[in-house]
Amino acid sequence: MTGAIDAAVLAAWLADGKEIALLDVREHGQYGEGHPFFAVNAPYSRLELDIAARVPRLNTRIVLLDDNDGLAMRAQRRLRDSGYTNAAVLENGAPGWRAAGHTLFQGVNLPSKTFGEFIEQSSHTPSISAQEFFRRRGAGEPFVLVDGRTLEEHGRMTIPGATPVPNGELAARIDALLPDAGTTIVVHCAGRTRSIIGAQTLIELGVPNPVLALEDGTQGWRLAGFDLEHGSRRTLPALTRGDGRELAARRVEGLAARWRVATLGASQAQQWLDEQDRNTYVFDIRTHEEYAAGSLAGAIHVPGGQLIQAADLHVWVRNSRILLLDDGDGRAVVIAHWLKRLGFEAAAVQEGLRAGLAITRAAGPQLPGLQELQLHDLRRRLEAQPALLDLRPSQEFRRGHDPSAAWAIRPRLDRALTPDARSVVLIADDAGAARAAAIDLRENAIPELAWTRWSTWRQLGRPEVSSSSEPADAEAIDFLFFTHDRHEGNLEAARRYLEWETGLLDQCSAGELAAFEAASGPAARR
Repeated sequence: MTGAIDAAVLAAWLADGKEIALLDVREHGQYGEGHPFFAVNAPYSRLELDIAARVPRLNTRIVLLDDNDGLAMRAQRRLRDSGYTNAAVLENGAPGWRAAGHTLFQGVNLPSKTFGEFIEQSSHTPSISAQEFFRRRGAGEPFVLVDGRTLEEHGRMTIPGATPVPNGELAARIDALLPDAGTTIVVHCAGRTRSIIGAQTLIELGVPNPVLALEDGTQGWRLAGFDLEHGSRRTLPALTRGDGRELAARRVEGLAARWRVATLGASQAQQWLDEQDRNTYVFDIRTHEEYAAGSLAGAIHVPGGQLIQAADLHVWVRNSRILLLDDGDGRAVVIAHWLKRLGFEAAAVQEGLRAGLAITRAAGPQLPGLQELQLHDLRRRLEAQPALLDLRPSQEFRRGHDPSAAWAIRPRLDRALTPDARSVVLIADDAGAARAAAIDLRENAIPELAWTRWSTWRQLGRPEVSSSSEPADAEAIDFLFFTHDRHEGNLEAARRYLEWETGLLDQCSAGELAAFEAASGPAARR
């Protein structure tokens, strides 16, 4: 397929149940200011670097979206050069989608965030306000307080006294924290989604304790006037063993039966992988430490809780398949259950990592070579006074850059160069970003082109400058300013963010919400 499609065709494709990747090729900041519900962000600046892992099958039906500025057509050419044969462009881009009567949504991780609100509403997930929790805990009521985010996030800030148990680990670790069946469990995150999903996970599993989600997480805690704890070094409780592990396994079996979660043996899972007409992702959903100690070749590591929280970051093909690996301890079943309710065809591999699956990872596009200048060669190259383009993220450039360098990003390289530029040195953090940008620069007939690392550049000992306005906000299209500092003490930004989260359901069409599976029967017991 080549050419363009209109908004009506795209809407039909999104509803036909077949695989489709709706790729918004604008940069992260542009995407976050307004995109279709099912669009995933595939920034043009990194397109060839990310496409193979996230769209493995070369004949996947792809639709590319931009700001109606020609960028999607450039991306279409890049994908064609990389072997993708079925990519179309959405006519008139994001503006055309809005003009056709569809909503453009602010924010990121949109389906997952909306799903959290959907689950709270449909399952009636019980919650507790920051003020009420502070009062009851201060009065001496016993609680087990759980932080359902990543260990890194927990260390930056948490509700005082919380124990880190990422949502993907709750089924396998919660019993180590429970003194009895009467102690109330409170789950928190930074906002709403992981508090809701964490609390509802325990409810779905049938944990007998009362379970509550802390309303609005750490942001709600600060808005209530309470201090956060910073620098916690607490670690995850151990995986349950012995009788506790058997109890956890029975809970998981009940969850799987109630929600008809697919659990595939090794041969069935391999059949999924061997089918040539479907995209199948394989994720190791254990912790970073477990993954580092050994995994299955070809599996992609995403901790289970984060896969639910940001599914669109990792799975770009709607209606594709997902296989989940653990150590055979039920964690993959719990995550498969949530992904199923999020609208994915997901299955846990029964033998987990022991299944020995043969996973073939796409090699990915081959970027052209580009000379990397080491310190000696860099000094010599600078004698010719080349144009200096700094490709690092805009906010890093603001914190410090060479005064002779211009900030640049791949979609807008032409804005950073003078018409007579013939020699260019790119400053970047990694070779991939520089080599991708070089494709476009070579099309602009730059005869002399090389790159160097920022760490190498700094060894020159040249002066550095910082600026809060260079690049200007309007030019920093890689950065989403939308409530970005809500975790740095900006309470108004936190308030706006929480209003955005709670308002997502009202913005969605019936077709968009139809992707989600609501609770029924025993799942809504509280």
